[in-house]
Amino acid sequence: MSPIVFDDIHFMFRPYDPWLAYGQSKTASIFFAVGATARWFKDGITANALMPGAIATNLQRHTGSLRTPPERQKTIAQGAATSVLLATSLLLKGVGGRYFEDCNEATLVTNGNGYMSGVAPYALNPDNADRLWNESLRLLA
Repeated sequence: MSPIVFDDIHFMFRPYDPWLAYGQSKTASIFFAVGATARWFKDGITANALMPGAIATNLQRHTGSLRTPPERQKTIAQGAATSVLLATSLLLKGVGGRYFEDCNEATLVTNGNGYMSGVAPYALNPDNADRLWNESLRLLA
């Protein structure tokens, strides 16, 4: 949904926008999967990111006017399926730094598709993943 604006990660120089912040957080989770896999693959450690989907829970009561249409909502079991797959499938042994949704690797999208599915190439960029990793280390110091 949004690349990370490295020059203003904390919205200090632009109006805060919850959707942009959410989009940046999703991109950040993908960057951390890319970064962790790059750093620890030789030790047998991989990481992937995923989108569970809009789960039919009470969480959306905290999202203001944002509501997922009922036909696009998932049950808790459906929402957990991709997480369980990534955590347990031997088919994914040695696979890391990728983004999954609906129990599949997400397709690349280059200009959005209006449905918040797929993954933009910028979210898988290893240089940007390194940049966020280093910025995170700086913020933790």
